[in-house]
Amino acid sequence: MQRPSIIYSILWLAIVTVGAVPVRAQEPQRPSVTLFESVRVFDGISDQLTEPVNVLIRGNIIEKISADPIPVDRRADTRIIDGTGRTLIPGLIDAHTHVIFSSLPQQQLLLEDFGFVQIAASKAAEDMLQRGFTSVRDMGGPIHGLKRAIDRGLVSGPRIWPAGAFISQTGGHGDFRLPNDFPARPGDFTYTERIGAAAIADSPDTVRQRVREQLTLGASHIKLMAGGGVTSHYDPLDVTQFTVEELRAAVEAAENWGTYVAVHAYTPRAVRQAIEAGVKCIEHGQLLDDATAQLMAEKEIWWSLQPFLDDNPDRFPAGSANRIKELQVADGTDIAYRLARHFKIKTAWGTDVLFSTDSTLIQNQRLVHLLRWFTEAEALKMATSTNAELLALSGLRSPYAGKLGVIQEGALADLILVDGNPLEDFRLLADPYNKFVVIMKDGKIYKGF
Repeated sequence: MQRPSIIYSILWLAIVTVGAVPVRAQEPQRPSVTLFESVRVFDGISDQLTEPVNVLIRGNIIEKISADPIPVDRRADTRIIDGTGRTLIPGLIDAHTHVIFSSLPQQQLLLEDFGFVQIAASKAAEDMLQRGFTSVRDMGGPIHGLKRAIDRGLVSGPRIWPAGAFISQTGGHGDFRLPNDFPARPGDFTYTERIGAAAIADSPDTVRQRVREQLTLGASHIKLMAGGGVTSHYDPLDVTQFTVEELRAAVEAAENWGTYVAVHAYTPRAVRQAIEAGVKCIEHGQLLDDATAQLMAEKEIWWSLQPFLDDNPDRFPAGSANRIKELQVADGTDIAYRLARHFKIKTAWGTDVLFSTDSTLIQNQRLVHLLRWFTEAEALKMATSTNAELLALSGLRSPYAGKLGVIQEGALADLILVDGNPLEDFRLLADPYNKFVVIMKDGKIYKGF
């Protein structure tokens, strides 16, 4: 009868004994220190480089920028990098990516085991960071798991602002079903819906529900397919998708969460309908006219524009519907950039690399394409501080705190040390494996010293 009390006494004694053992207080871990010496800086805002300066990084923050020497403790984890003859620029930002869908052909993505797809995507994310892209806005795909893995340091990759599944109407740009899947069975979700790549919605209520689902899963913004697309098989480019009521349902749901809706659209009708519904950002828009561009400027709508040129002619068979649409978009790119400049529309830069095994070559080269319409400084600003402004449009739904896209005291330490001066030779940025000496994200060096 006394056994329980004996057991309790032993447990109590053990607790007291453990509590009596002095615990050695852990010293707080000191933040790492990196000093770039005698480096010229493109700060993301100015049209010119600075004279040689010293830039001190403590932890993940740019602590000091000075023309005078900056004294530092020469401890084991202090890195001092000679920047003589080199340029320090902010980490590059791609405002339109599909990280999951960037490295495999479409057919393989739809048929392969999804575990394999995720592993391939993690390699694509690592490659993206090694090309100098420290932040990206993902515009559709099952990205949440990979983003969490990157944020926790399980794999390397850029910071990701995720849209989650892109939302499409039946027969829209995000509908990957086969013709023999129609008519759709009520309540039967497609493969791309089951893995979180796309969501089909055909009424305001369903759109609202799908938007809320993506926000619940961690979307920083919402992406809807509001018009026809190049890679899709059902919809010509001139097709307008969703109704104003459906688009407005998405906008209201996103605004209730403090964020915004961006839409895939090429034509004046699709864009005007989206603006009427309250959409804040247009993706693509290569077929717009003067009046619609002027309306975007008046309403202060962002234009996330990609320099699509006919630089991958073998992607679709000659004469196919997809190839014809691709050429239509390429033909409209020059006009689109001229309209954006003429009406002073806030223009972001993105690549929209999709279903491409050559993505390692395309992403940086598409940045160089901007020289057709912009100066070197204008193009580099677009890929750094301007794109950072667009990321900030997510407000409190932004997954990362801190200032990006600039080299300023107090900003986050996302940096690239370039061998040479990209404002004199912009094509240095198209050769990241040889010309990017150091790549730093969040104060951590991923390439270099």
